[in-house]
Amino acid sequence: MSAELFDQSLLDQLSRAARANPRLRQNHNLHTSPDDPVQRFFNAIEPGSYVIPHRHLAADKAETLLMLRGRIGLILFDEQGQITATHVLAPTSACSGFHLRPGCWHSVIALESGSVFFETKAGPYLPLTAAERAPWAPAEGTAAAATFEADMRQAFI
Repeated sequence: MSAELFDQSLLDQLSRAARANPRLRQNHNLHTSPDDPVQRFFNAIEPGSYVIPHRHLAADKAETLLMLRGRIGLILFDEQGQITATHVLAPTSACSGFHLRPGCWHSVIALESGSVFFETKAGPYLPLTAAERAPWAPAEGTAAAATFEADMRQAFI
């Protein structure tokens, strides 16, 4: 039987990869296939990374996130795109993670460099559908997305 150990070196490597990635984030998957029944992975995210507000509609697609290092902001939205709640997540803070039920509009932003979290949700992996991407949020990779991400960041200042 073999074991994969998770040390600070792995998290450092993942953060370096996120900084080098144009999307400013990088996964380290523990599941072996997109078809696995449980998706488990580390996700490094850097300030400026735009995670389009989205929701998961399938009844079995609840999402759980636990901070390992750094700080991220969780943003919850209503159907019209108005922010309904914000939470700062950090490993040693009052709030170190979340569990979101399906249908909840949300996004995350990195509040400091080197932020890494562990995420799990039911598989198989399915790309977001049009109904799961917020119609009121700009598409990733656009100039408007950078402005939208900066606006989300203002909720934490």
